[in-house]
Amino acid sequence: MSELMASLAVLAGFVVGALAVMVVRQGMVQQRPVASLDGVDPGALPPGVASVLAVLPSSAVVLDRQDRVLRASSAARAFGLVKGDRLMAAELLALARKVRRDGEIRESEIEVIGHRFGQEATSFAVRVAPLGSYGQVLVLAEDQTEHRRVEAVRRDFVANVSHELKTPVGALSLLAETIQDAADDPEAVTRFAGRMQHEAARLTYLVQDLITLSRIQGAEPIPTPGPVPIDEVVHDAIDRCNTTAAAKDITLVAGGAEGLQIWGDDELLITALRNLIDNAVAYSPEHTRVVVSARVAGPHSDSVEISVSDQGIGIPESAQERIFERFFRVDAARSRATGGTGLGLAIVKHVAAAHNGAVTVWSKEGSGSTFTLRLPAFGGMAVATPGTTKIPLEAAQ
Repeated sequence: MSELMASLAVLAGFVVGALAVMVVRQGMVQQRPVASLDGVDPGALPPGVASVLAVLPSSAVVLDRQDRVLRASSAARAFGLVKGDRLMAAELLALARKVRRDGEIRESEIEVIGHRFGQEATSFAVRVAPLGSYGQVLVLAEDQTEHRRVEAVRRDFVANVSHELKTPVGALSLLAETIQDAADDPEAVTRFAGRMQHEAARLTYLVQDLITLSRIQGAEPIPTPGPVPIDEVVHDAIDRCNTTAAAKDITLVAGGAEGLQIWGDDELLITALRNLIDNAVAYSPEHTRVVVSARVAGPHSDSVEISVSDQGIGIPESAQERIFERFFRVDAARSRATGGTGLGLAIVKHVAAAHNGAVTVWSKEGSGSTFTLRLPAFGGMAVATPGTTKIPLEAAQ
């Protein structure tokens, strides 16, 4: 925030200086009353001032000595800071009067309630400065809403990472102490060593997911994209999930159209699909099936859809909008019991976005879930090999 305020201060200083020079050069010695912004007397402001204010990215307002608006940028009106020839934010008006009284530049942060029904409050970093010698005041307001939201997400992310790392690290420390105390009991040492391996694996998965997420969420282009056969992506993703599925006697089935291709990165797509399959296995009861299928999105479509369907516990409708958030868990206790990191679906969302695609979910509690990756086809047209259907690949009989 300090860097942003400093940048705003430099911008405001430049504008105030430029406007002051205009006032001196033009020898403005008389202020003229203004009835409204639209009907303002052009002589009320030095020539060129309106042009300078028009190119500013922030909300800009010039007040006369009676607190009437001489000029306001379109952004100031859009945010509801100005209505007619009046400044609507009481805090800004109070700052402007103080600046007019003592001539000192002031900075502050304010929140303005939305002027439309249901509109959220907007946060502003503001700077108010005197303009000329006739009681005019310049108000600059920079919208900070998105910046604050990003900062809040960043703080939550750091807090969540710290919490997730603390659990396996603490468990490893405790298990190491326990093994040391049970050095004369080979059976206990073996049991606790197994637990240490489990926690170490959990820590490894978390670090790997963090690395993957940081690599793909920076909105950077995929370094070496190319044509990716969907058949191979599905086969490799299922192969990497076979062991986990077999442990629960869950059958993994690949079906749908063959011969489809998309443009992108095969490893990222395999990672995304593996995460969807792992989730399906983790939240499905034993002796069920998880089906992975590929198809053309529709007639003459330029998109390919890869879906993962399970017969699991389903997702409450109230939670479906948040499940792609980092570390969000529908059932925290159950999620940790499955060994998940809470980052799998966030990775899927970012991989889809990196390929100019999207991921959607359909789910009903008690009936299972279907996650669908929709991705642009290679060559601009999705074409499947005619008359072919994949043979089911089973992870467990």
